[in-house]
Amino acid sequence: MQMYEAINVLGGPLQPCSLKPRTGFFRDGSCNTCWEDSGSHTVCAVMTSEFLAFSKYLGNDLSTPRPEYDFPGLKPGDRWCLCASRFLQAVQEGCAPEVMLASTHRDALRVVPFKVLADHAAEKKGRKG
Repeated sequence: MQMYEAINVLGGPLQPCSLKPRTGFFRDGSCNTCWEDSGSHTVCAVMTSEFLAFSKYLGNDLSTPRPEYDFPGLKPGDRWCLCASRFLQAVQEGCAPEVMLASTHRDALRVVPFKVLADHAAEKKGRKG
């Protein structure tokens, strides 16, 4: 699989999203992507109870540990590379988590307008990457 260039939505080098738990389509800790990543796991989001409940309701339970996949389950405050379309759906439903712009791959812009990402930026709310 050929990874796309690791550039974030701000035009700089893509920063890591999370190593604990290890996230990303490639499980390399970053929201890197490639053409095989049909879900576009490109939005680095800070999990909230509300978003985790929303995702579980839609059939993607991110909070339950799955040891067989080396997945510890997510909790509020964890960072995770979300599918761009799921993030946009959460925006439309009013339960979108904050995003780390420096850790969000520019490929997310194919699905989510930059203004929407910027409106949900953790950085503007005082959180640092």
